[in-house]
Amino acid sequence: RTWEKFSAIWPTRDDDFSTKMNAIPKLVASRTLDDVSAWGNSTLLDGDLVAQAAARKAGRDLIVAGSASVAHALMDADLVDEYRLLVFPTVLGEGARLFEPGRARTDLSLTSAQAAGPAVLLVYSRAA
Repeated sequence: RTWEKFSAIWPTRDDDFSTKMNAIPKLVASRTLDDVSAWGNSTLLDGDLVAQAAARKAGRDLIVAGSASVAHALMDADLVDEYRLLVFPTVLGEGARLFEPGRARTDLSLTSAQAAGPAVLLVYSRAA
């Protein structure tokens, strides 16, 4: 659903950030979509998500935007080396959690924290 929402917004924008978002390759994991032509440089993943991500990960960053289920699948397959979290100071009562109770423990070290407007960008790496 994230790709569907993003594809309705980003292609029509032309500021610096949007231009970068539109130019980068986008891998789309979906059980329902069969066409991702609405947003340039989008490729629909075919087959097993973890296998596709592992094959494409070599030598480059894969960034997950807005999908807890994709993040959890990659976490469970031990494919996450770094977490970049953009955190807004908003209190919500419910929602999907990245680090759910009962998931395998992940030891992380805070690498950086940087203000980003009303939010903070936190970068965590696996603890050595």
